[in-house]
Amino acid sequence: MERQNQSSSLTCENLPSFLSSFVDTFVDFSVSGLFLPQQQQIPQQPLQTHYPSPNRLVAIGDLHGDLEKSKQAFRLAGLIDGSDRWCGGSTTVVQIGDVLDRGGEELKILYFLEKLKREAVKSGGQLITLNGNHEIMNIEGDFRYVTKKALEEFDVWAYWYDIGNKMKSLCHGLEIPKNPFHGIPPSFHRVPEEFSDSIRARIAALRPDGPISRRFLANNLTVLVVGDSVFVHGGLLEKHVDYGLQRINDEVRDWINGSMGQRAPEYCRGRNAVVWLRKFSDEFAKNCDCSLLEHVLATIPGAKRMIMGHTIQEIGINGACDNRAIRIDVGMSKGCINGLPEVLEINRNSGLRVLTSNPMYQNKNQYAQTKEGIRLLIPEHGPKQVEVKA
Repeated sequence: MERQNQSSSLTCENLPSFLSSFVDTFVDFSVSGLFLPQQQQIPQQPLQTHYPSPNRLVAIGDLHGDLEKSKQAFRLAGLIDGSDRWCGGSTTVVQIGDVLDRGGEELKILYFLEKLKREAVKSGGQLITLNGNHEIMNIEGDFRYVTKKALEEFDVWAYWYDIGNKMKSLCHGLEIPKNPFHGIPPSFHRVPEEFSDSIRARIAALRPDGPISRRFLANNLTVLVVGDSVFVHGGLLEKHVDYGLQRINDEVRDWINGSMGQRAPEYCRGRNAVVWLRKFSDEFAKNCDCSLLEHVLATIPGAKRMIMGHTIQEIGINGACDNRAIRIDVGMSKGCINGLPEVLEINRNSGLRVLTSNPMYQNKNQYAQTKEGIRLLIPEHGPKQVEVKA
């Protein structure tokens, strides 16, 4: 694939409309199977859905293509040093999904997280990453929230990936690499020609069985239970629990690996999907369905709380329903609301608290009990705040 310069007409203002038109075109082709690479059935071991309670557990919200803010969040929790190497020891870390879209450093973050996963294991810790709705969307070919910079990043990836494949093909005895662009048309109806190479690169990388989706997203979990905490990007309903949390994780992994067609499983699509649900994340606690949440948690043995991303909390990380619903998406990416990084910490002995970069809490020797005054006052009948540490 040859690289082409992007036209100056590609701007942040008109890009979403172009890509929205592209989505319809992509779906038409994908239904016929044209975009799907050749599938190979490979038996795989089940993903681990349940983990024991660690001494220290850290949860990090949506990252959305902002590498620097991502690193700030990890530093805030004492997980990486000044050289961006793991220094979190035996800490277990959960990143709640939505690495993709809204920012231009998606691949850099994926590689960064992969590096930390390997370093963490060597220190007795672990980093577990989840799929968010934006991962699901991109694997399906829905690029409405992609940015110009992100398209360029994938264009560069495609250039070097193609060179690598050509070099491998010259080596006697090596299997001829699979062409990641197989079946992808050279252009798309209603999408300007100057965008075609970048769109093709993103499809090739992220579609089911694509090189990037298989390497970085296939082993993400969609639902996770660590001790008494349930992690999911959007939220869980009773029907999801009845369907089987382990089954959800395994099926999403198989879909990303290319063995279940182009469309995501049904429980990943629609307003009540595990990656889209907002019933427990409204900014006003009175709008959260606490009775439903209580019922869902009761169906998961030992579960005390559900920890979610997806819905930006302008007041910062907070809890509703007597801290049974913890919402950790603070919109930290510059592509969202450029929020101040915050992370959730759960210690086996001391419980929940928020680590915040807000200067209002710097240089304090004791923990604050609330976060009133951070960007927005807590609304009347709004969410109850978990303990805060600067």
